Amino acid sequence: MKEKLTLVIKGFFVGIANLIPGVSGGTLALTLGIYEKLIGTISHFFKNFKKNMAFLLPLLIGAGLSILFGSKVLSSSLKNFPFATNFFFIGLILGGIPLLTKKIQTKKKSVSNFLIFFLTFAFVILLGLFQQNGSGVSFAKMDVLGYVLLFFVGMIAAATMVIPGVSGSMVLLLLGYYYPILKTIEQLTHFKNLGQALLILLPFGLGIVVGIVAIAKLLEFLFARFETKTYYGVLGFVSASIVTLLFAVFPIQVAVGEVLVGAILLLVGLLIGLRLGGE
Repeated sequence: MKEKLTLVIKGFFVGIANLIPGVSGGTLALTLGIYEKLIGTISHFFKNFKKNMAFLLPLLIGAGLSILFGSKVLSSSLKNFPFATNFFFIGLILGGIPLLTKKIQTKKKSVSNFLIFFLTFAFVILLGLFQQNGSGVSFAKMDVLGYVLLFFVGMIAAATMVIPGVSGSMVLLLLGYYYPILKTIEQLTHFKNLGQALLILLPFGLGIVVGIVAIAKLLEFLFARFETKTYYGVLGFVSASIVTLLFAVFPIQVAVGEVLVGAILLLVGLLIGLRLGGE
């Protein structure tokens, strides 16, 4: 029972992370110690269905709860307390770094490995620099092409959600779909425009499922064939995600009180990351 509850909590944090531009759900899954098992479970879902469902179901419950009930709270927190909110997630990510560095401590160091680290680090930084804040597309008048695009946007977002350090929400923001999707989720949770909300979220959700399975297969192949290089790439992604979160909060003018709250939440996030990632 304790193990299942822990998975629900981890799923909750991964779900929340996927809602925040600049925070990667893949990063949280990695730093919370469930990433490789999650990739393997998704990639071979039907080979051991009962065992895989026992692992995935608590995660899905946690992620579902975070998305359904956390979207409004998260929107409010990011709007009113962006400094403290971002520092909490920085703490969560930092708490999982030791788990990741252990993976490469005994591995052979080479120029190519460090080059991969640099390239993945630079990729995430550049992605963050191009982040937009516009409301993007409108779901007011949707045609067949619009629903097809939603499916493919879901696939792209899912792939980036799974890759550590790359924020699926940031990609949605770049594509102009972030705020419309977030607003649609909020409508669903408030039982407003249910028919329209479901018509929007269904093709988007199907795209997410297809995208996650496809990227899981690719990542499993990379970990099996190029384990060391893949871990260096992942470390680059994760390290850069911390920098992009810092970029997001440093231009913000904050009171001393919020700085103190941010420091406390950073420590809380760090301790949670160390505790959950160490299991």
